[in-house]
Amino acid sequence: MADLALEAFLPYRLNRIAAAVSQDFRSVYGPHHDLTIPEWRVLATLGQSEKISAKEIGRHSSMHKTKVSRAVRALEERRWLTRRESEEDRREEILSLTTQGRKVYNDIVPKALAFEKQILDRLGPDAAHLLSALSRLETIFEVR
Repeated sequence: MADLALEAFLPYRLNRIAAAVSQDFRSVYGPHHDLTIPEWRVLATLGQSEKISAKEIGRHSSMHKTKVSRAVRALEERRWLTRRESEEDRREEILSLTTQGRKVYNDIVPKALAFEKQILDRLGPDAAHLLSALSRLETIFEVR
């Protein structure tokens, strides 16, 4: 039987890196707006999509529907998003940011881009290779 060096196993490493980056990025938006990681992902998805269903947010962000639902409820309680019934499917609700939600999103975006730039700057010339490899992995695993 072959031994598995978990710390060297690519899926394990990718997961750990993703978790660490998400947690580090939370320090950028969390203290200012008291957002959880799922709430930020919902806010960011709505910020770039304008109007979208919770199901589509889950698909886009790879989050479980329970996490999406809780995040949507929390953002709605803060009056950062609204829901309306879909005209195509009455069982589905279409979500959109309120003016206040849009302000929060617009406040975070420059900080998000600066955070990303810091990571890429630290990688130096290797950044282009990493971005290319990530794109290839997204293609292989059909991540949209």
